[in-house]
Amino acid sequence: MNTRGVLAVYAGATLTLAVLLLVFGGLNHRYPLPLEADFSSVVTDVDGQPLRSFTNASEQWRYPISETQLGDNYKALLIGYEDRWFYQHPGVNPLAMLRASWQNFSAGRVISGGSTLTMQVARLLDPHERSIRGKLKQVLRAVQLEWHLSKAEILNLYINRAPFGGTLSGVQAASYSYFGKPVNALSDAQAALLAVLPQAPSRWRPDRYPQRARQARDKVLRRMAELQLWPKERVSDALAEPVVSLNRKPRRLAPLLARRLRSECPDCNQIRSLIKRDLQQGVEALLRQQTRHFSPGVSAAVLVMDNRNGAVRAYAGSADFLNSERFGHVDMIRAVRSPGSTLKPFLYGMALEEGLIHSHSLLSDAPRYRQQYRPVNFSGGFNGPVSATEALQRSLNIPAVQLLEAYGPARFANRLRSGGLRLSGPGAQRPNIAMILGGVGTTLESLVGSYSALARQGNAIQPRLKPEDPQRTRYLLSSGAAWITWKMLAVPLKRLQRSQQFHARWPMAWKTGTSYGFREAWAVGVSQNWTIGVWVGRPDGSAAPGLSGRSSAAPVLFKVYQLLARNNEAPVSAPDNVTQKMICWPAGTAASARLNQQNNNCMRQHQAWVLDGQVPRTLHTETLQQRVWLDNETAQRVEPACSNTPMQVANYSLWPRQLEPWLLPEWRRAARLPVAMPECRYLTGEQRNIQITSLPDEARLMSRSGQPLALNLQAQGGSGERYWYDNGRYLGRSSADGYLVFKDVSRGKHQLSVVDEQGNADRLSFVVR
Repeated sequence: MNTRGVLAVYAGATLTLAVLLLVFGGLNHRYPLPLEADFSSVVTDVDGQPLRSFTNASEQWRYPISETQLGDNYKALLIGYEDRWFYQHPGVNPLAMLRASWQNFSAGRVISGGSTLTMQVARLLDPHERSIRGKLKQVLRAVQLEWHLSKAEILNLYINRAPFGGTLSGVQAASYSYFGKPVNALSDAQAALLAVLPQAPSRWRPDRYPQRARQARDKVLRRMAELQLWPKERVSDALAEPVVSLNRKPRRLAPLLARRLRSECPDCNQIRSLIKRDLQQGVEALLRQQTRHFSPGVSAAVLVMDNRNGAVRAYAGSADFLNSERFGHVDMIRAVRSPGSTLKPFLYGMALEEGLIHSHSLLSDAPRYRQQYRPVNFSGGFNGPVSATEALQRSLNIPAVQLLEAYGPARFANRLRSGGLRLSGPGAQRPNIAMILGGVGTTLESLVGSYSALARQGNAIQPRLKPEDPQRTRYLLSSGAAWITWKMLAVPLKRLQRSQQFHARWPMAWKTGTSYGFREAWAVGVSQNWTIGVWVGRPDGSAAPGLSGRSSAAPVLFKVYQLLARNNEAPVSAPDNVTQKMICWPAGTAASARLNQQNNNCMRQHQAWVLDGQVPRTLHTETLQQRVWLDNETAQRVEPACSNTPMQVANYSLWPRQLEPWLLPEWRRAARLPVAMPECRYLTGEQRNIQITSLPDEARLMSRSGQPLALNLQAQGGSGERYWYDNGRYLGRSSADGYLVFKDVSRGKHQLSVVDEQGNADRLSFVVR
């Protein structure tokens, strides 16, 4: 049979099969359309741009896309070049097929296929052999597609399944792989190349054969001019553009978040997150840069949340996902770790709310004698009298323990849980005072949600990963307590502290923490719009000497904030029930109070933030106001039991006993209280000063090489046993007439402290070289 005969048979068979298909719809049951979707799982940012994708069952990259998401240029090029009559024909264009057959016959080889887009979809859905029988099958499927689907649905099938070289399937995957952007952002030249590439994806790949790709692309563009679909000027501009392909590997932005979301919905083709792609890129690049300065095995994690709605805008669960040495596959945003000192702001906020303190209440950073739990400060040593603000900013441990003892560990833990903070471990099951120094477990994700309460009027919001996630808020603090706590922590880095005016408009409160044994370093920042959490450490839980929140995590925090705050943020606004008042130490009450107006009771003044106008007294177990009787004639201290002369009453504010070594001489009890009348002997013996006699203050000692230095620690005066401390570390105790041997004294600076059974104390400093 000659070629004309074949064509006649072909045309006749096509018409017959089409009629049979339309008349006998029951054939659809026997030969159903293979329309099952087989997409890659794609996790996108909030704008729909891919963050990370997972191959489909055929190990192909195929990103789902709709024809409504195509750029106008790509759609025009595809229809204009591949199938101008796509919206008119019923799936098969007989004229095009006859023309193609004649061209092939005249040339003696196949130079044109005559296939419509619908026929190409049929071949993609149901591949066939290149024969007359295969062509008939393709025609049958094309008519079947047109009978059941709309033109938009058929076009969707094509743009999602067309081959683009290698494992790329679908135009969106090709666009991101070759050009690094979505289809609707392609230039005319790039769109033209992708319109023609499925015809010969292996031969025209732009990353391997740019010259061939250009020839194919230019053919498409010239066709647009020939058909007068585009102006010649537009075509000329596109022809001048070189072929440049990025050949990017599939994206892996926010890989740990993508893995998490996909595990929650393994059958989802597209999962939209709330991530901001540009911010995520910046955070990941920053972490890779910062961790170059960390020791091997140390990773880092960053979580950035929008306070307005809880949306997570950046999620970096590790420093480098592909770095096995740093355990990059471990998501440290969800890992339970000791939070170090990062729970302290919540304790101070609850103490403010309870009326135990105001922002500048007097707290004691001094030895805890007669106490089993004796924490030391991260920097070592004691600081004596400190304000609540200073204690929180410097993360001093002993004042925090003092507060938690007053508030109650179990109550504190219950308040944290009620406010949405997840607590784990033995310390959470049986709360004790160690929890304020990191004796519980929590996660970076939970911590970020709780810290947001400081900028949200006391209401914490749970971090949201997807648009459909509900906004869940929990009450944590009153609005006034939350703001004062935020204000106490809203201070710039030392190198930025230029003026008090600059302090007043500093936009971010921040807190660092370091867990026991240098296992984790934390930094959390809260501004009006953002809460940022940073964790640094070894994912395997081992120690990393030299790691600290201030030196390791805080620099990352401030650099992340710089990525966010391109425009200056305003500070968080104070609620109406927060005011400022001048207060006096040691009483802690308002400077205007009657007590502070007499007997020089106002020894130091501070401007404090207070709630509802209430100014609580200094929190302490001993009485700090002493009422005494004075002889009218001599002004000496007396008691009715030892004097019959006329007397008057006077009130004196006293500092806590353990703070005496840090006070000016005139502020100590011996100088503050009037001299007792000789007849009142028991008054003269109530205050017994204690003094370290082992060595003078500011002594400089030399340690001979190979011979450890030892000191015999002794003190005179005082009452009962002595309790000794070196740089805040408890050494032991000695009797009133004995001494304690301090062995293996290390080189460097030392602060030596002693406290007796009555709370009398002394301290001095020395250096060993």
